[in-house]
Amino acid sequence: MGTERISNRLTRPLAASALLAFLCAGALLLTAALALAQDGGRANARAKAEHSSILSDIANWFDRQATKISSGFKDAGSQVTNFGHEAGIAAKTTAEGAKEAADAVARIPAARVVSGHQKCTLAPNGAPDCLAAANAICTAKGFQSGKSVDMTTAEVCPAQVYLSGRNSGPGCRTETFVSRALCQ
Repeated sequence: MGTERISNRLTRPLAASALLAFLCAGALLLTAALALAQDGGRANARAKAEHSSILSDIANWFDRQATKISSGFKDAGSQVTNFGHEAGIAAKTTAEGAKEAADAVARIPAARVVSGHQKCTLAPNGAPDCLAAANAICTAKGFQSGKSVDMTTAEVCPAQVYLSGRNSGPGCRTETFVSRALCQ
């Protein structure tokens, strides 16, 4: 009986340890099985989410394209309206310009360039004032007024300067003449 007791004492802790190891292994296997089932469920849910995500992405892309096309048509419409407005302004401006050009052309036959030779007077600052000379040429030809188109300058010297063989010197002055005028 002594050996039986010793063996029972030894086997009980071994059986308890084995039972405990078996229970831990079972718990570990059960936990692993639950984790696998949960991962499978997550993968399934992830696949469903990805599938619905792809569909929602495609639907969003179609919505964005429709919005872009709609705004493109609106922009084109406003550009056509603006173009029509600008064309109206250009037509009005062109019509006014044509009227002004026609008025100017109507006045051209009354204007003529005439030739003459009229001395310009000196202004108070010493420069030639040729407006009166151009008007004098035009009134002599039957027109009302004129503007100088071409002028000639000459150096006029006393006869003694020329007789002495010089072309200029003391006593010489520059005179300006209107040789052509635009008369109206």
